[in-house]
Amino acid sequence: MANFESSDDPSSVTRHVMRAGGRRESFSSQNSQTAKEFIESQIRLEADAREVLPYSFDTCTQALGPLRQSLFACLTCNPPPTTSDGSYTSAAVCYSCSISCHGEHDLVELFNKRNFVCDCGTTRLPASSPCTLRNDPKTGAKGVHSEEAHPGNKYNHNFQNKFCGCGEDYDSNKERGTMFQCLGLGTVETGGCGEDWWHPECLIGLPRDWYKGTKKSDAVGEKTAVADEDEEEGETPLPPGFPAEEDFCIFLCYKCVDSNPWVKRYAGTTGFLPPVYKEGGLVKPSEEPKPALERPSQITAEKSSNPKKRPAEDTENESEPASKRQKDAETKPENNGDTDNPPEPKPTTQDTEATTEPKHALLPKTTPISTFSLFLKDDFRDHFCRCRDCYPNLAAHPQLREDEETYEPPMSEDGDGPNGGGSTGTGSLLDRGEAALSNIDRVRAIEGAMVYNHLRDKVKEFLTPFAETGQAVSAEDIKAYFEKLRGDDKSIRDAASAVSGKKDGDGEGDGDGNRKEQSGY
Repeated sequence: MANFESSDDPSSVTRHVMRAGGRRESFSSQNSQTAKEFIESQIRLEADAREVLPYSFDTCTQALGPLRQSLFACLTCNPPPTTSDGSYTSAAVCYSCSISCHGEHDLVELFNKRNFVCDCGTTRLPASSPCTLRNDPKTGAKGVHSEEAHPGNKYNHNFQNKFCGCGEDYDSNKERGTMFQCLGLGTVETGGCGEDWWHPECLIGLPRDWYKGTKKSDAVGEKTAVADEDEEEGETPLPPGFPAEEDFCIFLCYKCVDSNPWVKRYAGTTGFLPPVYKEGGLVKPSEEPKPALERPSQITAEKSSNPKKRPAEDTENESEPASKRQKDAETKPENNGDTDNPPEPKPTTQDTEATTEPKHALLPKTTPISTFSLFLKDDFRDHFCRCRDCYPNLAAHPQLREDEETYEPPMSEDGDGPNGGGSTGTGSLLDRGEAALSNIDRVRAIEGAMVYNHLRDKVKEFLTPFAETGQAVSAEDIKAYFEKLRGDDKSIRDAASAVSGKKDGDGEGDGDGNRKEQSGY
């Protein structure tokens, strides 16, 4: 969580200067704030916090069952093993628990994972870190721990802060360039990647530092100017042989493709880019058994002009490169206009099969031998064959049939006022105080107003001498005064002696007076 500070010079607390006319002023008094300024600054800070954390975080998602949702791994509760063969219990918590239950912990953002139930308050996390958002079903007490975790949760090395096929730890302060999340066609247990995040260079067999010592003209051809601009901004350009980001919306890594070989036949057909090989990228290797119309040799590496954005939400660029247009022109005669038919939501009926040739009959009969990843265009779902023979392959992976719904917590209620913040725990401190005051019964509200007026008069009486002399009010002055108001005799004597000592110090004319000014908030 971010720490907010207003004082630019913490050392100003002990520094003092003399001003003309005998008025003593500290650097901290220059940085002091009125009540109005403080409230306004707090409102701005709270607005910034709501922008970073826009959702309400007062409800755990555990009761909602398996969801595709944003997850966080807590490295404080579950530190990764120091050795590769060390035992480790993976776990992840939902957005709300990451703030309410693990807000002070070291967290790793895993982004979205499907079919997951929050692990907070289960045996996968220490009992010393309970879920404070849920109540114990047996006792009704707030805080749950040591419950059984959902058996359907699946984990990969992301939960240990390791990502990509290279298994590298992710450090947002050191990472350069863009990582891409695989759509995922299986878990680690079934040979897939579990929706892992990948470095572009690791997908095409290049080392992580491929760009070091490489001339940009050799690495990215005509994109030299873009690459130089990215380098100045601390970004790593996409490597040669990796598709341009505007040419695909999401991809399947080579692990998921190998574990689902039926999908290989779609490589290079309508809705899919040609194979991106683990060794060589988009360059077609010599061991490919047979050239196909859907994979013309003219297609070369397409370089990225914008490596900063995440491609999962991108739309396809309407201005298509020449090689891509040529591929589409070659494949259209072979498709026999089949792409004009809308996709079938269910396996086709016998009558339909009798009049329309299934799409899989138009796919290449052979598939590449080498390992490759498959990059998908925006409309890839429309081009899967859904006949009775092919539909079971799609049935196992709903994400291939339709867009997935990702759970998002409700937005924090900003209220109707200009300051916002109407929801409990996420609103403005000013509005929450006003809301609490409005809920007090009338008699107690009147009594409170009378006490406030009395206190206001007392504080005004206390501040008047400072205003007349132009002297800044220190934290010690305020502390001593309120201790006196509370009637603490010892504090009164200490405060009196402290004030007496300060007056003696002021008389010496050194401009210090042994007083430390409050720097303000």
